[in-house]
Amino acid sequence: MDHDTILQGKYPAKRHARRVVEYIRSKVPKATGVLYLESRMTKLLEDNDEPEPFRQRRFFYYLTGCPLADSYVVHDIESSKTTLFIPPTDPETVIWSGLPVSPEEAMQKYDVDEVKYTSDANATLAHLGSRQKSTVFAIPNHVSEHITFLSFDDKNFSILKEAIEVCRVVKDEFELAMIAKANTISAKAHHAVLETVRHAKNERELEATFLATCVSAGAPKQAYHGIFAGGRAAATLHYVDNNASLAGKQNLLLDAGCEWDCYASDITRTFPINGKFTKESQAIYNIVLKMQLDCIAALKEGVLWDDVHLLAHKVAIAGLLELGILKGDKDEILEARTSVAFFPHGLGHYLGMDTHDTGGNPNYSDKDPLFRYLRVRGTLPAGSVITVEPGIYFCRFIIEPFLQDPKHAGFIDRVVLDKYWDVGGVRIEDNVVVTKDGHENLTTAVKDLEEMESIISS
Repeated sequence: MDHDTILQGKYPAKRHARRVVEYIRSKVPKATGVLYLESRMTKLLEDNDEPEPFRQRRFFYYLTGCPLADSYVVHDIESSKTTLFIPPTDPETVIWSGLPVSPEEAMQKYDVDEVKYTSDANATLAHLGSRQKSTVFAIPNHVSEHITFLSFDDKNFSILKEAIEVCRVVKDEFELAMIAKANTISAKAHHAVLETVRHAKNERELEATFLATCVSAGAPKQAYHGIFAGGRAAATLHYVDNNASLAGKQNLLLDAGCEWDCYASDITRTFPINGKFTKESQAIYNIVLKMQLDCIAALKEGVLWDDVHLLAHKVAIAGLLELGILKGDKDEILEARTSVAFFPHGLGHYLGMDTHDTGGNPNYSDKDPLFRYLRVRGTLPAGSVITVEPGIYFCRFIIEPFLQDPKHAGFIDRVVLDKYWDVGGVRIEDNVVVTKDGHENLTTAVKDLEEMESIISS
């Protein structure tokens, strides 16, 4: 079944609520009461009567599939009943914005049992809290001042956020279909940039091409601020300017992906601006591609992400030794962590409603520089979606300290290195589902070297 067919159904909010309750009861045995969550509230821009750009609160969306602002949800643990509260009709706003979603329409759209107005929330909570030994589970700072939990015997603000974050790691079929849909649209946008890059004068033109393709396909929201980095700017991992001239530059690193109904894609490709890789760029591209393909091949349920990241460094070291950028013994280079000069970030991260999704348990205080910036630590469960995004970068700010450090300097050939600064950086990133026996790659954007060159040149 393709993802468009799956997406004809409702977002499985009640299934998510049951999973969250199961997790809570694994920590709080025989927990009873209700789960309470709020959407993001409408907020006006400072010194302006226009609302700030709206981004739905992910915890609320996970239990509702509802994109509306100024809304609440209550899930009754005992009856498994989910009640959604939406804003009532305000005649003053109808003049400007039209009629809002009605309770009847909301019942048709969302996987809930009942829809009421937000004005009914406190009365409903008072009734549910009057039961003996009833607990309300909520998230700190996610409760409006006018909402009251006075009728509940216990108020638990410690477990609900954790429960949802853990449950979000393993995706169901519907969630995977949404990520696949976002990938399909983003792949088209990446292809559109390949078709126009040879004639573009500035990075901003390529960003405009990407955004136009996403918007026309019904995905106006981006999962993150895209990176359109020409030449040496590609060595900046989170380059944000996207406004420099492309004249005289070798490659473009394009890291961009849209959202589909709050679910993200995150895709990176690197390709020659004029349609033909230089010898040095092609050599680095082939190393990074091997890093990625070998790492994807290693994925399956239960694999330790640290080990996959370590594999990427081993492939990088072997490739850089073959080019002569590194010299010496490969095991000694790995032990010294010299490869971090060229591959300083983690191999990837969980992907879902957030680009850097929940549940990764990173350890940024790790004293080992090889693993410090890994956003995921531990084993990968089946049903998780992880990005595999190795890279090799030639950033003077990062590499120069290694060249000044006797521990590393002997492993780097400065003369050979000087040939590669204009490569900037190469990163290749796909979104991969971990399965029981292997993996499924959701990313269809072109990454074959010859095929990319052909599209650009044509």
